[in-house]
Amino acid sequence: MTQPISVIARSLVRERQRTGLSLAEIARRAGIAKSTLSQLEAGNGNPSLETLWALCVALDIPFARLLEPQVQKTQVIRRGEGTKVVAEQAHYQAILLAACPPGARRDIYLLLTQPGADRISHPHPPGSVEHIIITQGKALVGLTDAPEELAEGDYICYPGDQAHIFKALEPDTQAILVAEQN
Repeated sequence: MTQPISVIARSLVRERQRTGLSLAEIARRAGIAKSTLSQLEAGNGNPSLETLWALCVALDIPFARLLEPQVQKTQVIRRGEGTKVVAEQAHYQAILLAACPPGARRDIYLLLTQPGADRISHPHPPGSVEHIIITQGKALVGLTDAPEELAEGDYICYPGDQAHIFKALEPDTQAILVAEQN
């Protein structure tokens, strides 16, 4: 597990408090020891995918809710970083880049870009969010007043309801754009 345990710990405490259930009851429902849950909430331990999944079932929440830190206006994830969880019983890793909020709609686009004219977008409808993963090349991406330089494998998330930019910095730059509307 390479996800900072502090994010998981805060999420566990937040979600347990939201349910109003005791530490013992959540542990019982998840099939884990109360001491294990206590250690995880304290920011100690190295939970497996299976343990986290059992806790999500006990808390009645999507798996991603445990792994996402407090929502930020702009989020950048560099290649090799991100919320990574490793399974105990298989050679399998899952890296969460973003969780879909309830009721949201997402459209997915492949962007094929070249250096030259910058793509400056006016604000989209309120609540819009854009997620971009660079798959080839480099680009300057994000809010027009605070863009980030991204390389292959990097991820950024920013409010689409504010002016934003996509500027290819290398020939044949490609990216995946996920446009989310609430």
